[in-house]
Amino acid sequence: MQTLNSDSQVQAPILVTGATGKTGHRVASRLEGLGFPVRRASRSAAVAFDWHDASTWDAALDGVEAVYLAFSPDLAVPGASTVIERFVGRAVQAGVRRIVLLSGRGEEEAEVCEGIVQASGLTWTVVRAAWFAQSFSEGEFLPMMLDGAIALPVRDVPEPFVDIDDLADVAVAALTQPGHAGEIYDVTGPELLTFPAVVDALSAAAGRPIAFVPLTREAFAEGLRAAGMPEDMVWLLDYLCTTVLDGRNARLGDGVQRALGRAPRSFGAYAQAAAADGVWESPEAGAAAQS
Repeated sequence: MQTLNSDSQVQAPILVTGATGKTGHRVASRLEGLGFPVRRASRSAAVAFDWHDASTWDAALDGVEAVYLAFSPDLAVPGASTVIERFVGRAVQAGVRRIVLLSGRGEEEAEVCEGIVQASGLTWTVVRAAWFAQSFSEGEFLPMMLDGAIALPVRDVPEPFVDIDDLADVAVAALTQPGHAGEIYDVTGPELLTFPAVVDALSAAAGRPIAFVPLTREAFAEGLRAAGMPEDMVWLLDYLCTTVLDGRNARLGDGVQRALGRAPRSFGAYAQAAAADGVWESPEAGAAAQS
């Protein structure tokens, strides 16, 4: 396959799905910073894109050479593989040549989607990600951080949290450089941490005590519903906490090292950087970080 080149006189765009999400906006910004034309796909983009409205796909794929595929909310949700199969088929028909799939570690449903991409005939790379460190500063657990208590149905199982900036660097390399075709990159941080250890690191970085509160599975789901979380996200967070965190992922991956030739950033370094950005100083600061 021809290498994507930011110096080409005529260059097809790279489609970035989930371009307003945690990984997508990082991938898109990095590509643009390197001089690659990017088509940012989201429901609010100039070319509107909706995973659950196939009539929006063709315009997004038109003239595209490569795709960063980040399915929302997660490849583990029921029915995701059907959507991915249809979308990848459309991508092949549209003349796409390269696809980089964001996948999840230890998710059997995600591996089905990986198989769809691998059997597509496209040049492919799979990025299997550990839990995002940024979940505490940009996502699901930020409200807990601002309240001063991380309440989850987990305790002693360790997880190698990955910094999303590392993940984005891997995805950009796979989209733009040779040598990544047919690779499955298991991207993690450099250490295994239990949630109590994570909370200790967050407390040290934030400069104030953060409590860890172990919950039952039922209490966790009830709390999410009481906070107004949609039922599909309640299901997903329950799945992640009780299935993905059952010990199957209590190991380090070497995807960052293999793809980039450097070590991944530690959770402590992430936490210190997030604290320096002020995202945990107040509810208002946290809201600004999510905007």
